[in-house]
Formats: sequence, structure tokens, C-alpha cells
Amino acid sequence: MSEMRVIGIRVEQPQNQPVLLLRESDGDRYLPIWIGQTEATAIALEQQGVEPARPLTHDLIKDLLEALGHTLLEVRIVDLQAGTFYADLVFEDNVRVSARPSDSIAIALRIGVPIFVEEAVLEEAGLVMPDEREDEVEKFKEFLESVSPDDFKATDG
Repeated sequence: MSEMRVIGIRVEQPQNQPVLLLRESDGDRYLPIWIGQTEATAIALEQQGVEPARPLTHDLIKDLLEALGHTLLEVRIVDLQAGTFYADLVFEDNVRVSARPSDSIAIALRIGVPIFVEEAVLEEAGLVMPDEREDEVEKFKEFLESVSPDDFKATDG
């Protein structure tokens, strides 16, 4: 299992489809996940430090966990089946709740917990982008220009 960090969100044209890009913290593999617009907005707002006037759904989940005294320890992307990624929210006492990776990552960013991806998922859908001298944003842009969601069959994050 590898710890990942969120590189960012980009909207792929002409499909107007948001793509979430994760990168191994201690490696060179990337994991692109096509996600919904609502989740993309929630992730982007959190990365930009924007605080909405009223809590968004992922903010509400964070507030509920705090109010109920539960601790989210980590997020794990655990499986990839027929192009759909699966994630678990991992709580104290190894309590797990299945969720979409996009929602899980939006929550993880708000709470500040690590994001992990199972090795089998990275082996199947992870990518190594060449030329380490380029910065990550430029590599991400070039990568997105050369692929489509059909290349990975990822339909739901």
C-alpha cells in the first residue's frame, strides 16, 4: 500500500470531465481518477483554502464526526472493478465505511488524514510519467491531453 498526495483537479476537454490526480508520496506513480463535478469542486475549494458561508456536504461530515467523537484515521482506495474505484474510510477500532474515492478524498483533505492506495490498484491503474525535470502541473497537463476516460474505464470516483 502506498501513501498518496493530491496533486489537483483538472477538467478534461471536450468531455468537460474532472480528473483527480494523486501521486505516490515516496514514489513516481500517479493515479488519475475521473470524478463528478460536485466532488471536484469540493476538493478544489479545500485545496484553495476557500471556506463557504455554510458547510458543504464534506464539511458537514467532518463536523458530524467531530460532534459524535469519532476519529477518521485514513482513507484507502482499496479496489478497482470494471473501471470503478472503491475506497474505505478507516476509523478507530478498524471500523471501515465504504465510500467513493472522490468523497473520501474530499473528507480526508478537510480532516488532514493520509490517503493510501492498495498496491493492486496502483499496478492496474497507476502511471509513471516520464521526465522528472518537469514540474508536476506541467506533466499533469500533458498527460491529460493524451488520454481519455475510456483509456482507464474509470467511470466513478
